[in-house]
Amino acid sequence: MDYETPILVNARVLSAPLTGTLRYTKELLARWNGRVETVSPGSCERGVSGHAWEQIVLPTRVGSRLLFSPSNTGPLMVENQVVTLHDMAVFDCPAAFSRLFEAWYKTLLPHLARRVRRIITVSTFVKERILALTDVNPSNVVVIPNGVSLQFRPDAVAELDAVVAALGLPSRAYVLTVGSADPRKNLARLFQAWTRLQTQVSEELWLVVVGAGNGRVFGSSPLGDLPTRVFPVGHVEDHHLPALYAGALAMIYISFYEGFGLPPLEAMASGTAVVVGNRSSLPEVVGDAGLLIDPFDVGAIEEALRRILEDSELRSDLQQRGIERAKQFSWDEAARRTWAVLQDAAN
Repeated sequence: MDYETPILVNARVLSAPLTGTLRYTKELLARWNGRVETVSPGSCERGVSGHAWEQIVLPTRVGSRLLFSPSNTGPLMVENQVVTLHDMAVFDCPAAFSRLFEAWYKTLLPHLARRVRRIITVSTFVKERILALTDVNPSNVVVIPNGVSLQFRPDAVAELDAVVAALGLPSRAYVLTVGSADPRKNLARLFQAWTRLQTQVSEELWLVVVGAGNGRVFGSSPLGDLPTRVFPVGHVEDHHLPALYAGALAMIYISFYEGFGLPPLEAMASGTAVVVGNRSSLPEVVGDAGLLIDPFDVGAIEEALRRILEDSELRSDLQQRGIERAKQFSWDEAARRTWAVLQDAAN
């Protein structure tokens, strides 16, 4: 890589809970190996104060450097900037967000997209949505898929017993899902399908739900009483995730709107068969290495779960396909291509 052009990275996201956006930022920074300077707001990183820092204070810190804003937001005053837009969900799924969050981002994103030098996004799906919702030049929008971290691998299952004990899981036999109060994650329909399936699977089998909602971002979305044998573990520390993925009988991710969809990719790299929704970016990520189903059809969700649990040959085939598919997604390649975009924008 050519590191001659000085780059400043807007690192406001680094103090947030682990999300796909945070992992994206950390993986790129790790591969640039300290060759960029990062700047963050310290204690005022969230909510209104965080946005105020980004829009008012951050522009005074940029100087003549190119600013890279990797987390779906950036200061409007800085034109010498590359921003990564991970999705346009605030336009496509406004009901999923608080009114304040929706209003701010619907104002911010179109103006930001028109002002910056380049936009990076993580899937063709999101590029198409950006072009549909703004009047930016298509040549200024570059698709660079996410990668998958090397910690996600099949042999991580060796740590499963320790993770089961640490998280207090009720069984070593489980289907894994990753979701939150965000309605896009579609947990309500998954729970309906799981309830239908209860009498047809072993009583030892549980549905384990990883994830925690963010009240400042997502509007309230009560899911009601949980079905039997559903175990919500909430936020899971990053070092527990590889074994949790690798130890699952299957991973189901029936979100109906994703900018990319890291969890199924991480599951595939871990050697776990996946079931995903057939909308937005997920078909780009999973390809033919998983079961793709209509996320709005509870019957289809139930049938896919039944198939993947009962058909060991199908499960084994998807496991192998998933491992090979995941090899196509590299953080090294994402970092290299992103750096090339930054250099091109600066020059």
